[in-house]
Amino acid sequence: MRKINTRSFVRATRATPREINRQIVLNLVREHQPISRADLARRLDVGRGMVTSLVAQLIAEGVLYEGATIDAPRGRRPKMLHIRTRDRLVAAVDIRFSRTFVMLADFSGNPIAVESFETMNVPPDLIAEIAKRIGSLLRAHAAAGQCEGIGVAVPGMVDHRTGRVLNAPQLGWRDVDIRDALASATNLPVHIENAPVACALAHMWLGARGGEATGDFAYVTISDGVGVGAVINGDVVRGHDNTAGEFGHVALSFDGPPCFCGARGCFEAYASNIATLSRYLGEELTPAAIRGVLHATGLTVSEVIARARAGDYRAIAAIDATGRYLGAGLSMVIAALNPSQIFIGGEITEAWDRIEPIVRSVITERALTPAAAATPIYPDPPTSFPRLRGATALVTAPMFAAPRVA
Repeated sequence: MRKINTRSFVRATRATPREINRQIVLNLVREHQPISRADLARRLDVGRGMVTSLVAQLIAEGVLYEGATIDAPRGRRPKMLHIRTRDRLVAAVDIRFSRTFVMLADFSGNPIAVESFETMNVPPDLIAEIAKRIGSLLRAHAAAGQCEGIGVAVPGMVDHRTGRVLNAPQLGWRDVDIRDALASATNLPVHIENAPVACALAHMWLGARGGEATGDFAYVTISDGVGVGAVINGDVVRGHDNTAGEFGHVALSFDGPPCFCGARGCFEAYASNIATLSRYLGEELTPAAIRGVLHATGLTVSEVIARARAGDYRAIAAIDATGRYLGAGLSMVIAALNPSQIFIGGEITEAWDRIEPIVRSVITERALTPAAAATPIYPDPPTSFPRLRGATALVTAPMFAAPRVA
């Protein structure tokens, strides 16, 4: 049960039930489209008049549209209802240590165009480049529809109320304004969020039939860094000061390799893409040296995985080690959160057929109960653009979210 915060609440009014019913109708259409008004009334267990009124409101707002008319066994032939997505666009941005990705997508998260460039550490320079790229994409695809906002996924802690990046160790940012500066540069509303939280939101709201995940799950991103987006009772866990889920900076060993955060032996320092590449190259890369080495070699985790499949011993050893450390980190997530399931996004999932037995073995060794050891784990392939879909969800999800009345 959820406690009412008597110091911060929104009082229910006469309009509250209608607002709740509006959101229920919207989500029913999202999950069952195409759907008729009669079917909506049956699922809501209300009269046709109430549904007709709510649907008319949603059509007038441009959220729903009427599609084809279908045959019916009796009575009037119904017009089927759909969520309007195709001509509503979102600009999604995924900022990483090495590269920044920009995607133009529709409201369902379907990509229209994707491009990337080398990340600039100076915030004003990066904002200017992102704004330029978004402007170019919107001009090139002007016929696709109207852009309704920008979603930005960042590798760090974000105060989602103010839009400020509290701390992004990989980028060297502390208390940096991205949201307002990018909004000013593009004249579009901007939503910014921690990358794994954004991925969790995408899994909740951009699933094939209105969501693929339960109300309790963890989304783990393995990229240049490592992060966890935790969802409990259908809501993202942010913590007291917007820093919940930073499992990537929990130490697996106090004597391990250096981490961007300044400590040593963090989960991130063992399991991230950069950690995998460091093992393959046979050298402990310091945060200061990493960018130059990656730029000089052009090496990626996908390439290391390909070499492992071709029999390269060093590549096999590097990938297998990542599997062991990933298992150790996921054991922490399972012990702390007890999620009903875990989703993993990142390039390392391309090797999931190889590392899954290793990950499972480590989790089984460390799990406190048989049920914990059997926690379902599902890879989210890189081809689905999980972080960019997460950034898209920052713009689209609020349309479907339940209204907060207390």
